[in-house]
Amino acid sequence: MVLQIIDRGKRIIWTIGASAAFFLFIGIGAAWSAPITFNTALPVAEGEFIVREQFVLGQSGNDPSVTNRDHEVFTTVSVLGYGVTSDLTLFGVLPYVDKSLELTANGVKQTRSTSGIGDLSLFGRYTVFKDDIPGRTFRIAPFAGVELPSGEDDESDGFGRLPAGVQAGSGSVDPFGGLVATYQTLDFEMDAQASYKINTAANHFEFGDVGRLDASLQYRLWPRSLQSGVPGFLYGVFEGNLIHRDKNRSQGAKDPNSGGTTLFLVPGLQYVTKRWIVEGGVQIPVVQDLNGTALEKDYLARFGFRFNF
Repeated sequence: MVLQIIDRGKRIIWTIGASAAFFLFIGIGAAWSAPITFNTALPVAEGEFIVREQFVLGQSGNDPSVTNRDHEVFTTVSVLGYGVTSDLTLFGVLPYVDKSLELTANGVKQTRSTSGIGDLSLFGRYTVFKDDIPGRTFRIAPFAGVELPSGEDDESDGFGRLPAGVQAGSGSVDPFGGLVATYQTLDFEMDAQASYKINTAANHFEFGDVGRLDASLQYRLWPRSLQSGVPGFLYGVFEGNLIHRDKNRSQGAKDPNSGGTTLFLVPGLQYVTKRWIVEGGVQIPVVQDLNGTALEKDYLARFGFRFNF
């Protein structure tokens, strides 16, 4: 069976087998494989929405011989994207966080926690280069936006004001931007991203700026050969996240026990259909070069879904 794929301007893009066409052409209201831990350069069709919901559980701790601290964060991340044009997509990202910090000193345990809406991120992504030929596509898209202080940043408990890292929000307006590139074929997809976030001061405290490099490979595990009548596709996912955080500042002075560089490796799986995706993965820290007694990441487990409409 042969299928002609036509864009919204009624121009024939290419003619290929029907099952391959369903998988490959990513600009006409279909779901597609994509990174689990960052964005993709693949477009959202003009006039359509994409919704992504992801649940993230993160655990951090430090050397008990120094001080016994355990930090756990459970985050529900809600993402809404809208295709303004075939090249421009606007996104809104709103997290809901549940944070707890457990400290043990001299046999006495102290738990401090909060939950609520986190800080809202708004950004746009624009495709500046695209190369579509039968069997593959390559795209490059810069993005830029701002994180707004929608979460509470002045919560207190019986011990006083909560530390900044336990607050649901930061209280600051933080710009960010970067560049993402995607190469997709019938069998696999590769994505790479470079980004930087500038954290500003609020409440006499400033989180360190964050720079990161990300890479992702999604490889089709099933079906091994494309054919008609397949309801979806199973992908194996392998990603890497290299993240550097500058030292925090309190009252203008740098905190020597904050910031550093972490490298995560991320194995995962995705099941992709025409309109929705289910995905899961675990971020495993393999290198942590942190400053002083900064908390080390134990893991981040991610599970979520996406759908287009």
